[in-house]
Amino acid sequence: MERYTIERFHKDFPDDDTCLEWLVNHLYPDGIHCKKCGKVTGHHKISGRRCYSCAYCGTQVHPTADTIFHKSDTPLVKWFYAVYRMSSTRCGISAKQLQRELGVTYKTAWRMAQQIRNMLKEDVGKLSGEVEMDETYIGGKRSGGKRGRGAPGKTIVAGAVQRGKDSTSKIVAKTVPDVKGKTLMPMMKEFVLPQSMVYTDELLSYRKAESAGYQHRRVHHNQKVFVIGNAHTNTIENFWSQFKRSIDGTHHVLSKKYLQRYLDEFTFRYNHRADRQNLFTSWLKQVYKAPEMTCPKLP
Repeated sequence: MERYTIERFHKDFPDDDTCLEWLVNHLYPDGIHCKKCGKVTGHHKISGRRCYSCAYCGTQVHPTADTIFHKSDTPLVKWFYAVYRMSSTRCGISAKQLQRELGVTYKTAWRMAQQIRNMLKEDVGKLSGEVEMDETYIGGKRSGGKRGRGAPGKTIVAGAVQRGKDSTSKIVAKTVPDVKGKTLMPMMKEFVLPQSMVYTDELLSYRKAESAGYQHRRVHHNQKVFVIGNAHTNTIENFWSQFKRSIDGTHHVLSKKYLQRYLDEFTFRYNHRADRQNLFTSWLKQVYKAPEMTCPKLP
C-alpha cells in the first residue's frame, strides 16, 4: 500500500470546503437528518459558513458543532494538517512545532493538539491470550536530585499489552495513584480476560492473580533475570521506552494533569500500527460529536 504523503494530503484536502465535505460524509454517512422535517433530507452548503441548510424547510445544521472543531476560528484545513502531522510521526510533534508550521499562536497550537489527543481515547476491549503487565514512573526529574522510583514528583503509569501481530496486539495504559494490589488487581480484572496468561515482574501486588482466575508467571528482575522461555515483559517495557524517548526528545516536559492524553495518543498509535501506511485516516475517523465539547485551558 502506498504511504500517505504530504503531497497526497494537499491534493485530498486543498481547502476548508473539501475538509467540511469530508466531515459531513463522515458524521452523516446516511445523509443529514433534519429535526424539523423528521427525516433525512437534501442539504446545501451556505456559502462562506460551516453550515448546511435543509432544502425543504431551511433548518441549519453545523457539522463542526460539538466536535474538536467546535467554535474554532482556525481554518479546517489547518486542523486536518495538524492531525496529519501528529499521526505521521512515531514520536509525536510538539505544540511549538505545530505553531511554526501552521502559523498560529502557541496557545492555539497547544489547544489543537490537546483536542486531537482527547479524541484518541478508545475502548480496545478485553485483552486475552498472553498478556504482559508492568508499571513505570514518568517525570519528576530534578538536576542533581534523586533519580528513579523514589524521586519526588513522578507520576505512576500502569499498562497491559496483549502479545500478537499488528492486528492482534493491543495495549492499554493508565495513570494510577500507586502500585498497590488494591490498584493494580482491579485494573487487571477490568482489562484482561480470566484464564489469560499474565506475565509480570516480581511485584507483590500481583500475588493474587492466580486466585483471581488468571494464569500467572513472574520474571525476577531484581535477580537480573529478564527472560525465562515465554515469560518476560519486554514488549511493554519497549513501549515505555518509546514513550519516554518521545517526552525527552519532542515534548520535554509533560504536565501530570494532561499525561493521560499523551498516553492515549501513543496507545492509539500502537493499537493502529497495522494502518501505518495511512494512520492519518484512522486518526481522522476518530472525530465524533460530543455534547458540551470544551477546550482545555493552557497550563
